[in-house]
Amino acid sequence: MPIHIYNSLTRKKEEFVALSQAQIKMYVCGPTVYDEPHIGHARSAYVFDIIKRYLEYKKYKVLFVRNVTDVDDKIIDKARKEFKGEDLNTAFKKVADKYLLAYHQALEKLEINSGDSGIVEPKASEYIEKMVLFIKGLIDKGAAYPSGGDVYFDISKARDYGKLSHQSLDKMEIGTRVSPGENKKNPLDFALWKSAKEGEPSWVSPWGKGRPGWHIECSVMSSDILGDEFDIHGGGLDLIFPHHENEIAQSEGAGKKFARYWIHHGLLTINGQKMSKSLGNFITVNDFMDKYKNPNLLKLIFLSTHYAHPVDYTADKIEEAKAALERISILLGKIESAAQERKGTRAQGHKSASVLEDIKNRFIAAMDDDFNTPKALASVFDLVTLTNKNIEDLDFISSSKEALKELLGILGISLNVTIYAKPLEGKTKVEKPSISGFSEEEISLIDKRLKAKKDKNYALADNIRKELEEKGIILEDTKDGKTTPRRKL
Repeated sequence: MPIHIYNSLTRKKEEFVALSQAQIKMYVCGPTVYDEPHIGHARSAYVFDIIKRYLEYKKYKVLFVRNVTDVDDKIIDKARKEFKGEDLNTAFKKVADKYLLAYHQALEKLEINSGDSGIVEPKASEYIEKMVLFIKGLIDKGAAYPSGGDVYFDISKARDYGKLSHQSLDKMEIGTRVSPGENKKNPLDFALWKSAKEGEPSWVSPWGKGRPGWHIECSVMSSDILGDEFDIHGGGLDLIFPHHENEIAQSEGAGKKFARYWIHHGLLTINGQKMSKSLGNFITVNDFMDKYKNPNLLKLIFLSTHYAHPVDYTADKIEEAKAALERISILLGKIESAAQERKGTRAQGHKSASVLEDIKNRFIAAMDDDFNTPKALASVFDLVTLTNKNIEDLDFISSSKEALKELLGILGISLNVTIYAKPLEGKTKVEKPSISGFSEEEISLIDKRLKAKKDKNYALADNIRKELEEKGIILEDTKDGKTTPRRKL
């Protein structure tokens, strides 16, 4: 079955037809590196990581380019604050390097693009000369004009300007103002090159010393690495106008075909509000990981909403994600225990291959339908439910575990059973190897509870159970007298 993608350019869901079966070329707008990466950045990176993973699962090779904006007003402003008194030509590089490292470390913690060497990550500062040549070409074609040391793109020369944001020029011009010092022909004309301000980083150009505008870097990088036409361009909904609209104008103005499919993800809010430091709801990736430890919790929140829709981060959704992840972890613990004990029956009337194939097909159908992760995730939990119902069927649960590994792997979810200890078969003394990951104090309490249960001191056993629950440890008792401790997420 072919993949269908909602194309922001046409506002239609279209069958994806690659330019070449040998390789899909994909460009995604990456970070502007001036601050600690937050969970909104994480969503963007994760959305396109999943798309890349799924395309590779479908046997495509993917050339994935994610740019880094390391020359920008925000970076220069941060350099002034963090490196007071230092030369800005040196300080801005320190800021960019510091926060690019923080971005990479955040993705590593979240296991996004984990171990992936197939990502090209060009920096704006490395492309200045090529940007100058690109701008010069636009001037030569009459699509841009120099003005007082700046260079502007001439919107009147753009073909179908507004076709991505689906706005008319009249509508876009409403509220548009020309800032002091700008010498534009049209308020919508945008800067390709900015003349140097005193003390700020600058490069030599035919129009004087200066630095590139923001939009030009993506047109130059994408064409240099991917060619004049490529398959997919991605980014957040907030980039459609003016950034992506201007990219199209620049590239087409230079005679290039540019991107065929445009994928835009929805934005993230915190309890219904835009994330902002001034509101005190700014959550960095480090904040999240320090509090919750497990990257899969954040991923499950993202997966539960289609990438094109906004996602609202709330405490309730964290709890829902915890419950979902615990369902998977508990099942994996049961499978592991059953396999170790070699107990149970084999093939109890279940045609495991056909049942699992049906679930996998539903997963694939969901992902083929514009990467519909909520539906794909639903099929994963159908598999969890079915496996729990057939936990005594060793053949089935063995195949089920492999299927879970395959499907969750596509979604970038790592399987983890470390919260689950081995069953304690009526013992009154716990051996440490069988309950690794628990502290001495926790093991001691579990020992006391096992003894109280054996002595039929049920009141004490219940009190100890409650005390352990307050410490985040759940004790699961079974009919055959086993007790299995697990750590609550």
